[in-house]
Amino acid sequence: MSNFIKHQNWRYATKKFDATKKISDQDLEILKEAIRLSSSSYGLQPYKVIIVENPELRAQIQPAAWGQSQIVDASHLFVFANMTNLGEKEIDNYIANIAETRGIPAENISGYGDFMKSKITTLTEDAKNNWTSKQTYLALGNLLNAAAELQIDATPMEGFEPEKVNEILGLSKLGLNASLIATVGYRHEEDATQHNVKVRKSKQELFINL
Repeated sequence: MSNFIKHQNWRYATKKFDATKKISDQDLEILKEAIRLSSSSYGLQPYKVIIVENPELRAQIQPAAWGQSQIVDASHLFVFANMTNLGEKEIDNYIANIAETRGIPAENISGYGDFMKSKITTLTEDAKNNWTSKQTYLALGNLLNAAAELQIDATPMEGFEPEKVNEILGLSKLGLNASLIATVGYRHEEDATQHNVKVRKSKQELFINL
């Protein structure tokens, strides 16, 4: 069995974090880099990731997250916020980033920019926001996998009220919307769920070979 699979079997959605244990700065940078390197449609990364350490802010967020203790007890709180109403400006910025990073003239890839604009800017606002929200799940996946490799616990959460989190963190005025939350830290020894056998569909039930 590969180490990757071993680590996937090790990880679980931690219900109770040890509030006395904190992620080291070095490990935090690895988690951030894993998120930064995540795949996304076109490579656009149409989201921001807010890392909340401030205990006062986290105490405000907790009631909006159904009172879950992980919000305040975990070492770090990651809020994945998708861009709302993505437009030509963000695509132009991405093209400029490609040109600078790869050392090529921007006009050489202007056709790619035009292609993206033709597919994205023609969507309705709701469709665009739904699409950018989906991209945050790809980034979350990288965080969960990287955390498991480091033996750091991470709990993904959809159980929260986005509009309230947006208000607390001032996201709407930044053109952002809270799409996902992940609490990251170290499991408490009293968290009984860590001993549960992982339940997943069998390969025979999950996969279809054609």
